[in-house]
Amino acid sequence: MTVRIATCRCGQLEVECAGEPVRVSVCHCLNCQRRSGSSFAAQARFPAEAVTTRGESIEWVPVPDGGPPMTFHFCPKCGSTGWFQGGVMPELIAVPVGNFADPRFPAPLYSVWEQRKHEWVTIHAEGLEHYD
Repeated sequence: MTVRIATCRCGQLEVECAGEPVRVSVCHCLNCQRRSGSSFAAQARFPAEAVTTRGESIEWVPVPDGGPPMTFHFCPKCGSTGWFQGGVMPELIAVPVGNFADPRFPAPLYSVWEQRKHEWVTIHAEGLEHYD
């Protein structure tokens, strides 16, 4: 079984994920842009029972715009997003793909909130589905 380790920038917060992600996606919504500090965010989702976390995290649950709330976990030392859970997929834990620091990580199969995508961004992967 594949085991992947994701860490925050300083390494204090660690997320161990067993098995393959059930969903890898790129999100262009404004909240993900702000959270990631980039023009989009890429995340991999794993079943909650396949995820083990180590280290200290700070939780933040923003007031949702209409959907179910999500709980975000950040490293209190470096501020990196460690993982998040909730929303419309509460049984899954989402981990920012960049935290795995693995250029061979599986490509996204979903690109969502594309109406908010920056004009200069092109997301391409075999089998990729696009959603507004």
